This record gives sequence, C-alpha cells and structure tokens, in this order.
Amino acid sequence: MRRTVGLGLRREFLADVLEQAPSVGFWELAPENWFPRGSDAYRTLDQVREQAPLTSHGLSLSIGSPDPLDVAFVRKVKAFLDRFEIDVYSEHLSYCSAAGQLYDLLPIPFTSEAVDHVVERVRQVQDIIERPLVLENVSYYASFANELSELEFINTVLRQADCKLLLDVNNVFVNSVNHGYDPYQFIAGLPSERIVYGHIAGHSEEYDDLFVDTHGADVKPEVWQLLKFAYEQHGVFATVLERDFNIPPLPQLVQEMGRIETIQQGVVAGSERQLQTDTV
Repeated sequence: MRRTVGLGLRREFLADVLEQAPSVGFWELAPENWFPRGSDAYRTLDQVREQAPLTSHGLSLSIGSPDPLDVAFVRKVKAFLDRFEIDVYSEHLSYCSAAGQLYDLLPIPFTSEAVDHVVERVRQVQDIIERPLVLENVSYYASFANELSELEFINTVLRQADCKLLLDVNNVFVNSVNHGYDPYQFIAGLPSERIVYGHIAGHSEEYDDLFVDTHGADVKPEVWQLLKFAYEQHGVFATVLERDFNIPPLPQLVQEMGRIETIQQGVVAGSERQLQTDTV
C-alpha cells in the first residue's frame, strides 16, 4: 500500500495490527487517547510505527470554544508529536467545550466574529506545536443565523490563520444533503494548496434529507465518486479510511483501503494521458 493511503488506528484491532503487520501507508491516531495510558502504550506505538509512520487527528482541542485555550493540553500534544516524530496535527473546525466538556463536536457559527476568534486561537496553537494546524471540515446538523456560507467560513479561516485543511469528503457529502448544496461545487471552491490530506468514511441515511456521519458503515458509492472528483480537482492527496463502529476484520478494512489506492492510480493515469494528449 502506498504511503498516500492510511487507516485510523483503533484499539479494537490493535493486537491484529501487531500480529498481522497489514499493508498500510500510515496510521492516524488521536494523541489524547494515548496520553493517560503510560509507558507500555507508548512502547506499543513504537512497535506500530515500525510498520508505518504515524499521523495525528485530535478530538478535544475545541478550537472554536468560548473558553480560554487549554495551553497545557496543547503542550502535551506538542510533546507527543515530538516523541513519535509526527509532522501532522489535525483537528476539527468545531468546538467541544463551553464552561466544561460537551462530549460532541459542535459547529461554529459562520460569522466574521467567529472567524476572528478561531484565527487567534489557531495562531496560538501553531506557535506552541511549531507546526501548521490542519483543520477538518466537519459535519453539522443545525444551521445558525450565519453571515457566511460554510465554504466562505472555511476559506477565510484558512487564509487568515495561514493554516491547512483536512478535507473530509464524507462530511461534504453529508452536509450537502442536510443543507441543500452542491458537493462538487463546494469541493471545487476549496484551495488546493491548503489540503494536506483527506478523510473518507461511511454514514447512515436516517431520512431523505438527514444523513449522519457515523464512521460505522462502508463508504457509499456517491462518496467514492466525490473522492475521485476531489483528486481530479486538487491532485491526489493522502487519504485516511475512518471506521469507529461496526468495525469489520482488519483484512476487510485493508481491502476497502485498496479502493482508495485504485481511485488514486486511476486519476494519476488519467492526468498522464491528458498531458500526453496536450503535448502532441
């Protein structure tokens, strides 16, 4: 498996990873899930990264929170990244705390005031971790009285904070159904130079106009098509398969990852053919 295809590392199949050494380009994990687990857990991670590099996708930074930034937490993240030689720290463009932990990833209002707030906090984080912060577009299920569109909000934060983007293709698709926009136009409107890597996952269809990003099912055909389009628009970027619930056996996950690689190879081959045609 090429380095451009990764898998979210989950405890449910950690023992299988160590035993089977599956063909995975890189592993993605949440740093805070490993902080309290002690030296034995860190030794396990050292074994995992002998197979493939690690990257990180956090859960509790809460970049849009009204609470003060948890500087002590960010410093722990920095130490973790340094310890395991992880270059990429991604998080959600959302918040999960307000006068206490909320235990969910909630959408930030799409307003100019919220942009300013998030941008200031992103700069603080980047100063501490000494790396670009990579922000993921999130799924959301209620829309506030917004001044900006979702796309305008994301692009403005990326530009003003000078940070990077984790493009979650499934979230784009889910939001396009729930909020009535064209997912292809949305992806085409994102800045290619900001995309560091992507996510793809499954979702549930509760109603015709309500899809939920669950990470608990196989990727749907419409999302595979949207991923292909994203590669065609922005170039092939590293992509992680996420699976958090109803987790199948590890070989089945690796097989689904193979579909990502197949799409990537097809897009690259198509680009090369087009280049040859253009030069004739």
